[in-house]
Amino acid sequence: QVQLVESGGGLVQVGGSLRVACAASGRAFSNSAMGWFRQAPGKEREFVAAISGSGHNTYYADSVRGRFTISRDNAKNTVYLQMNSLKPEDTAVYYCAAKSTSYTGSVYLGENDYTYWGQGTQVTVSS
Repeated sequence: QVQLVESGGGLVQVGGSLRVACAASGRAFSNSAMGWFRQAPGKEREFVAAISGSGHNTYYADSVRGRFTISRDNAKNTVYLQMNSLKPEDTAVYYCAAKSTSYTGSVYLGENDYTYWGQGTQVTVSS
């Protein structure tokens, strides 16, 4: 079992920055590929970013590439999403997700790839 707890959401103005974090407990964190997803009101949950267990490989949705950065600190069992140049369309509940895997270099993009989910943290970008 892996338990995930997100933090760091809040209200930020257009063009601002915010960092959300996801603390994991349970299984060996370095054996877990991690992902961030988001769900805006009235929309389906969508992929945002992913990082491999080793932290060496990352992947981003086109809508956030160049503005968001995913990273992890395996010593702290935490994955981060640094969000810069925020836009109103980034407003959503942000969820982190974990997938236990022995392939520490792999990233996963689909919701169904992930087994464990956090409760989400609200990010609101105001204009």
